[in-house]
Amino acid sequence: MKENLAQPPREDPGPAGSPGGEPEGISRRRAPSHDVVVVGGGVIGLSIAWKAASAGMNVGVVDPDPGRGSSWAAAGMLAPVTEVHYGEETLLALNLAACSRWPAFADELEAASGSSVGFRRCGTLLVALEDADRTWLEELYDFEKGLGLEVEWLNGRGARAIEPNLSPNVRAGMRAVGDHQVDNRRLIEALLAATRMAGCTLHRTKATSVLTTGGTVEGVQLEGEALVGARNVVLAAGAWSSDLGGIPKSAIPPVRPVKGQILRLQTPPGPPLLDRSVRGIVNGRAVYLVPRASGTVVLGATVEEQGFDTSVTAGAVYEMLRDAQRVVPGVSELQIYEVIAGLRPGSPDNGPIVGPAGAPDISGLLVATGHFRNGVLLAPLTAEAITSLLKGAEVPPEVLPFSPERFEMPSWSG
Repeated sequence: MKENLAQPPREDPGPAGSPGGEPEGISRRRAPSHDVVVVGGGVIGLSIAWKAASAGMNVGVVDPDPGRGSSWAAAGMLAPVTEVHYGEETLLALNLAACSRWPAFADELEAASGSSVGFRRCGTLLVALEDADRTWLEELYDFEKGLGLEVEWLNGRGARAIEPNLSPNVRAGMRAVGDHQVDNRRLIEALLAATRMAGCTLHRTKATSVLTTGGTVEGVQLEGEALVGARNVVLAAGAWSSDLGGIPKSAIPPVRPVKGQILRLQTPPGPPLLDRSVRGIVNGRAVYLVPRASGTVVLGATVEEQGFDTSVTAGAVYEMLRDAQRVVPGVSELQIYEVIAGLRPGSPDNGPIVGPAGAPDISGLLVATGHFRNGVLLAPLTAEAITSLLKGAEVPPEVLPFSPERFEMPSWSG
């Protein structure tokens, strides 16, 4: 099954001429200058580029294969409630603020791009099968109710009443009406179209280093020795954000790749298998199923510390299908049409890293990375925050605790 990308943003035609006067060691070929260069063309980078260009800035995006990294592999869940973890209340506030922006963000992007992003206000159902899983779910329910979240407790019969294809062995469930979903691949298509229409230039190559003069950003060096001049650089390269050269050690974001293997299944013609996203806890293991209006079901996902490995493994596929089949037996009748692995950008505290980097060692460098499990969810709020910083305006208060400055404390030094 193929999904066609929308027409990409304006392509850089390549360097022309030799402007001369370049700093020593820098290529004499220069691509057109921008107000802002965004390094990274995933959902975060493209959202920033679109919003910055819509605010009147001249924006370039540098990425050899935009939209085809972890954003392409993702499930598109917008799940601040069912993704909450103990001790991450500050991150919860950020995720809730991001989720509240999604309806307007989706409407605006669809109007700008002329295509749907598959945003669905469907809620999420979290279910447990074993006694120990039910106990865990009860504790999570009490925790979330204590935080004032809108969740509803269901017994097994109540869970099956809203999702009839659940296993009869489901013991209990928790419904989160505020968790939604978006089709991440349609989202990427729409963002590529919207950035093109907003006048962004797409440089389909790799950025190798940030160029600075006297501690001030001047642009980025591209693979092949061309360079792109810019007054500001936004580092939004996901798990690769710590690999860009030319950045002072104090400004390098502490991100690492966290592998996630994920399947896409196709349902036969007829009634949908599920009406909403379903997350299951099976003997302490988490599995999720995200149904699309097209009949696709996204099944995932592993969480593996395997460096930059993106291979898919038989063991991971087996375990995900096994657990999903215990939650929704009808999964065994679906057709597998894709198995893929993506690399989430993880940070030391699992929170995103958004804001100016490395002050006072470098100026003009902004960071937008480390979004881990919530890159799609946090895209609207991250784009708003970075665009505000580029304009010299205040950022939303929920973003402030996630500044790169928090990792300059001794407790995070490595």
